[in-house]
Amino acid sequence: MRMRARHIRIFVIPFMSGSLLMGAGLLQPVFGQDIHFSQFFEAPLLRNPALAGIFSGDYRVQTLFHDQWNSFTNAYRTGSLNGEYKISIGKGSDYITTGLQVIYDKAGTAALQTTELLPALNYSKSLSNEKTMYLSFGVMGGLVEKSIDLSKVTTNSQYNGTAYDPALPDGETILSPNVHYWDGSMGLSFNNSFGKDHANTLFLGFAYHHLNRPKNSFYKNPTIELDPKFVFSAGMKVNINDQTFFTLQADHSRQGPARETIGGAMYSVRLGEEAGQESLYILHLGAFLRWKDALVPVLKLETHSLSVAISYDVNVSELKTASEGRGGFELSLTYIGLLDHESVKYMRSPRF
Repeated sequence: MRMRARHIRIFVIPFMSGSLLMGAGLLQPVFGQDIHFSQFFEAPLLRNPALAGIFSGDYRVQTLFHDQWNSFTNAYRTGSLNGEYKISIGKGSDYITTGLQVIYDKAGTAALQTTELLPALNYSKSLSNEKTMYLSFGVMGGLVEKSIDLSKVTTNSQYNGTAYDPALPDGETILSPNVHYWDGSMGLSFNNSFGKDHANTLFLGFAYHHLNRPKNSFYKNPTIELDPKFVFSAGMKVNINDQTFFTLQADHSRQGPARETIGGAMYSVRLGEEAGQESLYILHLGAFLRWKDALVPVLKLETHSLSVAISYDVNVSELKTASEGRGGFELSLTYIGLLDHESVKYMRSPRF
């Protein structure tokens, strides 16, 4: 990817953080996408605010950490923290989910930092009195802050023809190393149980991100704005027998000229089960493919309310030579709990 003449020299991998710099006015608007995770299924609010509340219990807290491309450039480090709390409406099966998504990302030589604080609200309408079937509508929006470290910036203007000279002016017109803006998204989802004893579940979702097309240029250029992003999501959990099941998850997103498709499956085994008791552990093994970019093997262990998952991106794109096939490490933790035993019995939500 080429820089504009005299613009800041930052090494950027297109699919990871290109849109952040593009929106900042540092790159040509060619390719780019939002911050995302390989374990996308552990970040439901980032996928679609209408996916909030699809879990057993009445609250869930999740955190993810991603470390990208340490092998050949300044790493991209991304952290996510999200929390959700479900509230039953009356004595029916409808419920409201409140949530909060927090994101921190640091990328590239110029230390481009992004911090997002995004409250969310989701309403889930029950469509059946016989089984789990819901139609949900969710919204999410809040404050985003971006900054760069100007002391780490070098430009073409600081090259005297033979060498880099830091005493030369950089020729840039950056008015401030900080940008603040408001961002919003909305989405719909449908989830349903099916099969014997309604033991299998599925969901479909559609989300529209950056619906207000926020302007976020360090140059205060009013023509630079984030492209809307559309995300199509799907998932299915199918029981094989009492001890094993498959879970399939997939996302397809579009943002400007950029496209991304990721999908895969996990095979799960219940372990340590005793008569009349829940399984002590559930072991999940699987893999996901980010099309034309990375293969992502995943190992996840679940015990009662807590689960931990680790994954590693094996690069299969054109960058595999430079990266030696090494991509990013990712770790996630999820805790699902129950505060109101009386209220939650009216809410029938599948768990993925």
